Amino acid sequence: MFKKIILKTLAVYFLSIGFIQAAESGGMPQLDPEFWFSQIFWLIITFGILYLVLSKLILPKISDNLETRKSQVLENLELSEKQRNESEAKLKEFDNIILKSKIDAKNIFNESRQKLLEDINNKRVKLEEEIDKEIKTVEAEIEELKKKSPERINKIAIEISSDLIEQLIGANVNNSSITAIVTDIANKNKTL
Repeated sequence: MFKKIILKTLAVYFLSIGFIQAAESGGMPQLDPEFWFSQIFWLIITFGILYLVLSKLILPKISDNLETRKSQVLENLELSEKQRNESEAKLKEFDNIILKSKIDAKNIFNESRQKLLEDINNKRVKLEEEIDKEIKTVEAEIEELKKKSPERINKIAIEISSDLIEQLIGANVNNSSITAIVTDIANKNKTL
């Protein structure tokens, strides 16, 4: 790099020779050939020191900062990639948990529904059995009433007839003759 600076300086020097000769007559001290060697010396010293300061002090610090930033950026990229992969894994895990929960809830609902239907069916069967039992009991009672009712009806008819005749005639009638009449009428009604 130092060589490039020297070469550029010499190139400027040779290009400006024509301008310098024109400037000598004008009296510019920078262009007077008598001062050129001292100017070139101080130019080389100044730019040499500047080059050394830049190349040994400033540029290494800048280079180190750039390397540090580059490594930090790469580290951040790796960390973000790792966190992205972890978040995708967590997202998949949560999706699986949600799917499993939905399936479990559906299974629990179906089991509960099946159990409820079985309970309802069992209670319906028990209720039908109880109703059938009650119907049989009532039918038995009705049959018993049917069997006993003619006797009771005849007995009631005999008593009412006896009371009516006694009230109408005023005399006590023999219960055996009223019983025979009521029995005869009841037998006629059964045949119809």
